[in-house]
Amino acid sequence: MMRRLTITLLLAVGAIALLPWRRLVWLGLPKTTTGIFASRMAYTHWGSGRKTLLFMPGGPGNGPLEGIPLWLSLRTFRPFIDRGYTIWCVNRRQGMPEGHSIADMADDYADLIEAEFGGLVDVVLGVSYGGLIGFHLAARHPECFGRIALGMAAYEVSERGKRIDYGFAEKLSRGDSAGAAQALFEDSYPSLRVPGVARLFGAVMGRVAFTGSHPSFGSDVMVEAEAEVAFDGRAALPEIAVPILLIGGTADVMFEKATVEETARLIPDCTLRMYEGKSHEGTWWDPRFCADVLDFVEQPSDATDTDGIGG
Repeated sequence: MMRRLTITLLLAVGAIALLPWRRLVWLGLPKTTTGIFASRMAYTHWGSGRKTLLFMPGGPGNGPLEGIPLWLSLRTFRPFIDRGYTIWCVNRRQGMPEGHSIADMADDYADLIEAEFGGLVDVVLGVSYGGLIGFHLAARHPECFGRIALGMAAYEVSERGKRIDYGFAEKLSRGDSAGAAQALFEDSYPSLRVPGVARLFGAVMGRVAFTGSHPSFGSDVMVEAEAEVAFDGRAALPEIAVPILLIGGTADVMFEKATVEETARLIPDCTLRMYEGKSHEGTWWDPRFCADVLDFVEQPSDATDTDGIGG
C-alpha cells in the first residue's frame, strides 16, 4: 500500500511540476507577491485581511517560498485568509555570519517586526526550523506578537533528524538539489525499496522545491545546519511568559514524542496537541492543524488551556 501511494504521489508531483506557478490563480489560489526586506529577509505575501500572521517556515534553506512548498502553503493557509488574515511568510536573513545561532535568528525576526510591522503582528506561526526559532522569540521578545503557535518542534532535534538535515544541507550548499532531495527521501523512507523512486523524487523535487536562489545560499544553509545541530532550547522554555500552542505528531522522526511532551511541560503555559500516528510532514498537512491554530489564536487571552495534551 505504501509503495503504491508513494508512486502515485511521485507521479502527481511530476505533473504538478509542469504547471506554470505564476498562473495558479486559476486553481482558486490567491495571488502572491515576493520580495526582500531591508534586513535581507525574503518574503512571500498573500491576502489582504486586517490581521497579520507572520509565518516562519522550516529549513535548512532561506530562499523565498516558491514552487511546490508555496502551493502547499497556499492551500494550508486558505482558512486563515478566509478569516481575515494577511499572511507574510518570511525566511531567515541572507548573509548570516558563521556561528549565527537560532537565538540570533529570533532576534532577527524581532528586529524585522519592529522595522516592518510597527513592532507587533497579530500571530506568529513557526513550523519545524521556524518552530525552534519560535521558542526563543517567545522567551526573548513576547511584546512583538499577540499570539504564537508552533508546530513540529521541540527543545532539540532528534539525532536522526540532525543527520538527515545536515546531509541535506551539505548537498544543497554544493548546488546538488537533486541529490539533496534524493537523500532526504531515502532517509525519510528507509524501508521503501522501489527501484528508481528515490532518484525520480530527487530529479523532480530538486527542480521545483529545493533550489538555492541568492548568492549567499550555499553558506547560509550550512550556518542553519550547524545551528540546528547545536540547538538546545531547554534553558529558554521556562522563561516563556506567554501562552503557546505546540502541535506535534507521534510518528515524527525529527522530533520524538517524548521530547515534544517534555518541551510542553517546560513551558509554563503550553497547550499541546499530539496527532496520533502522524509524521513530520503529516502533522503539517493534517486538516486539524489549521483548525487548532485558529481556535487557539482567536480565543480570549484568559481562556487558554494550560494543561491540554490532546490528539
